[in-house]
Amino acid sequence: MTEGRANVYKLHLLVLALVAVTEFIGTKKINIGIGVIALFPMLYALVLGGVISWPKFKLLKEKEMNAAASILGISFLLFIAKLGANIGPELPKLLGSGVSLLVQEVGHIVGTIALGLPVALWLGLKRESIGATYSLDREPNLAIIVDKFGANSAEARGALGVYICGTLFGAIYMSILASLLGSSGLFHPISLAMGAAVGSGSMMAAATGSLAVIFPEATKDIAFYSGAANLMMSIVGTYVCIFISLPLTQRLYKWLEPVIGRKNASTTEGGRRSA
Repeated sequence: MTEGRANVYKLHLLVLALVAVTEFIGTKKINIGIGVIALFPMLYALVLGGVISWPKFKLLKEKEMNAAASILGISFLLFIAKLGANIGPELPKLLGSGVSLLVQEVGHIVGTIALGLPVALWLGLKRESIGATYSLDREPNLAIIVDKFGANSAEARGALGVYICGTLFGAIYMSILASLLGSSGLFHPISLAMGAAVGSGSMMAAATGSLAVIFPEATKDIAFYSGAANLMMSIVGTYVCIFISLPLTQRLYKWLEPVIGRKNASTTEGGRRSA
Protein backbone atom coordinates (compact mmCIF):
# COMPACT_ATOMS: atom_id res chain seq x y z
CA MET A 1 0.00 0.00 0.00
CA THR A 2 2.84 2.37 0.89
CA GLU A 3 4.61 1.70 -2.40
CA GLY A 4 1.39 2.27 -4.32
CA ARG A 5 0.84 5.64 -2.66
CA ALA A 6 4.44 6.62 -3.37
CA ASN A 7 3.89 5.81 -7.06
CA VAL A 8 0.76 7.96 -7.16
CA TYR A 9 2.48 10.88 -5.43
CA LYS A 10 5.39 10.62 -7.85
CA LEU A 11 3.02 10.70 -10.83
CA HIS A 12 1.18 13.74 -9.48
CA LEU A 13 4.45 15.59 -8.92
CA LEU A 14 5.62 14.78 -12.46
CA VAL A 15 2.31 15.98 -13.91
CA LEU A 16 2.49 19.18 -11.86
CA ALA A 17 6.04 19.80 -13.08
CA LEU A 18 5.04 19.17 -16.71
CA VAL A 19 2.07 21.53 -16.47
CA ALA A 20 4.19 24.27 -14.87
CA VAL A 21 6.96 23.99 -17.48
CA THR A 22 4.66 23.82 -20.50
CA GLU A 23 2.44 26.67 -19.34
CA PHE A 24 5.56 28.76 -18.74
CA ILE A 25 6.65 28.13 -22.34
CA GLY A 26 3.19 29.11 -23.57
CA THR A 27 1.84 29.15 -27.10
CA LYS A 28 4.33 29.70 -29.90
CA LYS A 29 3.48 30.57 -33.50
CA ILE A 30 5.76 29.82 -36.45
CA ASN A 31 5.18 31.57 -39.77
CA ILE A 32 5.90 29.13 -42.62
CA GLY A 33 5.01 31.49 -45.45
CA ILE A 34 1.80 29.83 -46.57
CA GLY A 35 0.39 29.84 -43.06
CA VAL A 36 1.06 29.83 -39.34
CA ILE A 37 1.79 26.74 -37.23
CA ALA A 38 0.69 27.12 -33.63
CA LEU A 39 2.44 25.10 -30.91
CA PHE A 40 0.48 24.68 -27.68
CA PRO A 41 1.42 23.62 -24.11
CA MET A 42 -0.52 20.39 -24.62
CA LEU A 43 1.91 19.43 -27.39
CA TYR A 44 4.93 20.09 -25.19
CA ALA A 45 3.41 18.09 -22.34
CA LEU A 46 2.72 15.14 -24.63
CA VAL A 47 6.26 15.08 -26.01
CA LEU A 48 7.89 15.53 -22.60
CA GLY A 49 5.64 12.87 -21.11
CA GLY A 50 6.69 10.45 -23.82
CA VAL A 51 10.35 11.17 -23.12
CA ILE A 52 9.92 10.71 -19.37
CA SER A 53 8.16 7.37 -19.81
CA TRP A 54 10.72 5.99 -22.28
CA PRO A 55 11.87 2.67 -20.73
CA LYS A 56 15.56 3.30 -21.49
CA PHE A 57 15.61 6.33 -19.19
CA LYS A 58 14.11 4.29 -16.32
CA LEU A 59 12.41 7.35 -14.86
CA LEU A 60 9.10 5.50 -14.60
CA LYS A 61 8.59 1.84 -13.77
CA GLU A 62 5.95 -0.37 -15.35
CA LYS A 63 3.95 -0.34 -12.09
CA GLU A 64 3.88 3.44 -12.17
CA MET A 65 2.72 3.42 -15.80
CA ASN A 66 -0.10 1.02 -14.87
CA ALA A 67 -1.04 3.34 -12.02
CA ALA A 68 -1.12 6.22 -14.51
CA ALA A 69 -3.53 4.25 -16.71
CA SER A 70 -5.86 3.80 -13.72
CA ILE A 71 -5.71 7.50 -12.91
CA LEU A 72 -6.49 8.26 -16.55
CA GLY A 73 -9.87 6.58 -16.24
CA ILE A 74 -10.76 8.65 -13.18
CA SER A 75 -9.59 11.82 -14.91
CA PHE A 76 -11.82 11.16 -17.90
CA LEU A 77 -14.76 10.53 -15.58
CA LEU A 78 -14.28 14.01 -14.12
CA PHE A 79 -13.89 15.38 -17.63
CA ILE A 80 -17.22 13.88 -18.70
CA ALA A 81 -18.93 15.55 -15.73
CA LYS A 82 -17.35 18.90 -16.60
CA LEU A 83 -18.30 18.49 -20.26
CA GLY A 84 -21.90 17.75 -19.35
CA ALA A 85 -22.05 20.82 -17.10
CA ASN A 86 -20.76 22.96 -19.97
CA ILE A 87 -23.10 21.45 -22.56
CA GLY A 88 -26.34 21.90 -20.64
CA PRO A 89 -26.51 25.73 -20.67
CA GLU A 90 -25.64 25.80 -24.38
CA LEU A 91 -28.48 23.54 -25.57
CA PRO A 92 -30.81 26.50 -26.36
CA LYS A 93 -28.13 27.93 -28.65
CA LEU A 94 -27.87 24.56 -30.37
CA LEU A 95 -31.60 24.46 -31.08
CA GLY A 96 -31.39 27.84 -32.76
CA SER A 97 -28.28 27.20 -34.81
CA GLY A 98 -30.00 25.56 -37.77
CA VAL A 99 -28.82 22.50 -39.67
CA SER A 100 -25.44 23.71 -40.89
CA LEU A 101 -23.53 22.27 -37.95
CA LEU A 102 -25.40 18.99 -38.19
CA VAL A 103 -24.34 18.75 -41.83
CA GLN A 104 -20.74 19.29 -40.71
CA GLU A 105 -21.03 16.32 -38.38
CA VAL A 106 -22.18 14.15 -41.29
CA GLY A 107 -18.85 14.95 -42.94
CA HIS A 108 -17.00 13.74 -39.87
CA ILE A 109 -18.89 10.43 -39.96
CA VAL A 110 -18.12 9.92 -43.64
CA GLY A 111 -14.46 10.79 -43.26
CA THR A 112 -13.60 8.87 -40.11
CA ILE A 113 -15.89 5.83 -40.37
CA ALA A 114 -16.65 5.21 -44.05
CA LEU A 115 -13.07 5.90 -45.13
CA GLY A 116 -11.01 5.33 -41.99
CA LEU A 117 -12.45 2.01 -40.78
CA PRO A 118 -11.76 0.00 -43.98
CA VAL A 119 -8.21 1.39 -44.13
CA ALA A 120 -7.59 0.53 -40.47
CA LEU A 121 -8.81 -3.04 -41.00
CA TRP A 122 -6.72 -3.40 -44.14
CA LEU A 123 -3.65 -2.27 -42.18
CA GLY A 124 -4.25 -5.03 -39.64
CA LEU A 125 -5.93 -3.25 -36.73
CA LYS A 126 -8.57 -5.23 -34.88
CA ARG A 127 -10.81 -3.69 -32.21
CA GLU A 128 -8.36 -0.79 -32.02
CA SER A 129 -9.93 0.36 -35.29
CA ILE A 130 -13.24 1.07 -33.52
CA GLY A 131 -11.72 3.62 -31.18
CA ALA A 132 -9.44 4.98 -33.90
CA THR A 133 -12.11 5.70 -36.51
CA TYR A 134 -15.45 6.36 -34.82
CA SER A 135 -14.57 10.05 -34.42
CA LEU A 136 -11.74 12.57 -34.64
CA ASP A 137 -10.68 11.32 -31.19
CA ARG A 138 -10.32 14.53 -29.26
CA GLU A 139 -10.80 14.83 -25.49
CA PRO A 140 -14.59 14.24 -25.31
CA ASN A 141 -14.30 11.27 -27.69
CA LEU A 142 -11.53 9.74 -25.62
CA ALA A 143 -13.68 10.12 -22.53
CA ILE A 144 -16.55 8.27 -24.21
CA ILE A 145 -14.32 5.35 -25.21
CA VAL A 146 -12.66 5.06 -21.80
CA ASP A 147 -16.02 5.20 -20.04
CA LYS A 148 -17.53 2.49 -22.26
CA PHE A 149 -14.61 0.10 -22.79
CA GLY A 150 -12.07 0.98 -20.09
CA ALA A 151 -8.66 2.66 -20.22
CA ASN A 152 -6.80 -0.60 -20.93
CA SER A 153 -9.08 -1.79 -23.76
CA ALA A 154 -8.08 -2.21 -27.39
CA GLU A 155 -10.63 0.45 -28.33
CA ALA A 156 -9.00 2.91 -25.94
CA ARG A 157 -5.55 2.17 -27.39
CA GLY A 158 -6.84 2.93 -30.87
CA ALA A 159 -8.50 6.18 -29.77
CA LEU A 160 -5.44 7.28 -27.81
CA GLY A 161 -3.17 6.56 -30.78
CA VAL A 162 -5.22 8.82 -33.04
CA TYR A 163 -5.40 11.43 -30.29
CA ILE A 164 -1.62 11.51 -30.02
CA CYS A 165 -1.21 11.76 -33.80
CA GLY A 166 -3.77 14.55 -33.89
CA THR A 167 -1.95 16.44 -31.16
CA LEU A 168 1.46 16.04 -32.79
CA PHE A 169 0.51 16.57 -36.44
CA GLY A 170 -3.09 17.84 -36.45
CA ALA A 171 -2.27 21.50 -35.90
CA ILE A 172 0.38 21.45 -38.64
CA TYR A 173 -2.00 19.68 -41.04
CA MET A 174 -4.88 22.07 -40.32
CA SER A 175 -2.62 25.10 -40.68
CA ILE A 176 -1.36 24.04 -44.10
CA LEU A 177 -4.80 22.88 -45.29
CA ALA A 178 -6.43 26.18 -44.25
CA SER A 179 -3.68 28.12 -46.01
CA LEU A 180 -4.12 26.18 -49.25
CA LEU A 181 -7.91 26.43 -49.24
CA GLY A 182 -7.85 30.09 -48.26
CA SER A 183 -5.36 30.96 -50.99
CA SER A 184 -7.41 29.12 -53.62
CA GLY A 185 -10.17 31.73 -53.55
CA LEU A 186 -12.86 29.06 -53.80
CA PHE A 187 -14.32 29.52 -50.32
CA HIS A 188 -15.54 32.43 -48.24
CA PRO A 189 -13.35 33.08 -45.17
CA ILE A 190 -16.34 32.59 -42.83
CA SER A 191 -17.09 29.17 -44.29
CA LEU A 192 -13.45 28.20 -43.84
CA ALA A 193 -13.57 29.50 -40.27
CA MET A 194 -16.57 27.28 -39.51
CA GLY A 195 -14.89 24.38 -41.27
CA ALA A 196 -11.88 24.80 -38.98
CA ALA A 197 -14.11 23.90 -36.04
CA VAL A 198 -13.47 20.17 -35.69
CA GLY A 199 -13.86 19.96 -31.92
CA SER A 200 -10.17 20.56 -31.21
CA GLY A 201 -9.00 23.86 -29.80
CA SER A 202 -5.41 23.46 -31.00
CA MET A 203 -6.39 22.46 -34.54
CA MET A 204 -8.94 25.27 -34.75
CA ALA A 205 -6.42 27.83 -33.50
CA ALA A 206 -3.83 26.68 -36.04
CA ALA A 207 -6.31 26.90 -38.91
CA THR A 208 -7.75 30.26 -37.90
CA GLY A 209 -4.25 31.64 -37.43
CA SER A 210 -3.48 30.82 -41.05
CA LEU A 211 -6.80 32.22 -42.22
CA ALA A 212 -6.17 35.47 -40.32
CA VAL A 213 -2.91 35.91 -42.23
CA ILE A 214 -4.67 35.43 -45.57
CA PHE A 215 -7.79 37.46 -44.68
CA PRO A 216 -6.58 40.15 -42.24
CA GLU A 217 -9.72 42.24 -42.81
CA ALA A 218 -11.90 39.38 -41.49
CA THR A 219 -9.79 38.44 -38.47
CA LYS A 220 -12.50 39.21 -35.90
CA ASP A 221 -15.22 37.41 -37.84
CA ILE A 222 -12.96 34.37 -38.34
CA ALA A 223 -12.28 34.16 -34.61
CA PHE A 224 -15.95 34.62 -33.70
CA TYR A 225 -17.47 32.12 -36.13
CA SER A 226 -14.79 29.49 -35.64
CA GLY A 227 -15.12 29.70 -31.85
CA ALA A 228 -18.91 29.48 -31.95
CA ALA A 229 -18.82 26.62 -34.43
CA ASN A 230 -16.21 24.75 -32.39
CA LEU A 231 -18.39 25.01 -29.29
CA MET A 232 -21.40 23.75 -31.17
CA MET A 233 -19.40 20.95 -32.74
CA SER A 234 -18.26 19.82 -29.31
CA ILE A 235 -21.88 19.70 -28.17
CA VAL A 236 -23.30 18.07 -31.29
CA GLY A 237 -20.33 15.77 -31.74
CA THR A 238 -20.61 14.35 -28.23
CA TYR A 239 -24.19 13.22 -28.71
CA VAL A 240 -23.61 12.07 -32.29
CA CYS A 241 -20.65 9.96 -31.16
CA ILE A 242 -22.60 8.37 -28.32
CA PHE A 243 -25.81 7.58 -30.17
CA ILE A 244 -24.75 7.28 -33.83
CA SER A 245 -21.03 7.11 -34.60
CA LEU A 246 -19.91 4.56 -32.01
CA PRO A 247 -22.81 2.08 -32.52
CA LEU A 248 -22.44 2.45 -36.29
CA THR A 249 -18.69 1.78 -36.14
CA GLN A 250 -19.21 -1.29 -33.97
CA ARG A 251 -21.79 -2.68 -36.39
CA LEU A 252 -19.63 -1.99 -39.44
CA TYR A 253 -16.67 -3.61 -37.69
CA LYS A 254 -18.63 -6.84 -37.26
CA TRP A 255 -19.51 -6.81 -40.95
CA LEU A 256 -16.20 -5.71 -42.43
CA GLU A 257 -13.59 -7.37 -40.21
CA PRO A 258 -14.25 -10.93 -41.44
CA VAL A 259 -14.20 -9.70 -45.03
CA ILE A 260 -11.26 -7.28 -45.30
CA GLY A 261 -9.53 -7.66 -41.93
CA ARG A 262 -5.92 -8.71 -42.22
CA LYS A 263 -5.17 -12.02 -40.51
CA ASN A 264 -2.06 -12.06 -38.36
CA ALA A 265 0.33 -14.98 -38.18
CA SER A 266 -1.07 -16.43 -34.94
CA THR A 267 -4.60 -16.32 -36.29
CA THR A 268 -3.61 -18.10 -39.49
CA GLU A 269 -1.64 -20.75 -37.64
CA GLY A 270 -4.50 -21.31 -35.21
CA GLY A 271 -6.91 -21.71 -38.09
CA ARG A 272 -4.69 -24.33 -39.73
CA ARG A 273 -4.39 -26.29 -36.50
CA SER A 274 -8.12 -26.31 -35.93
CA ALA A 275 -8.65 -27.41 -39.53
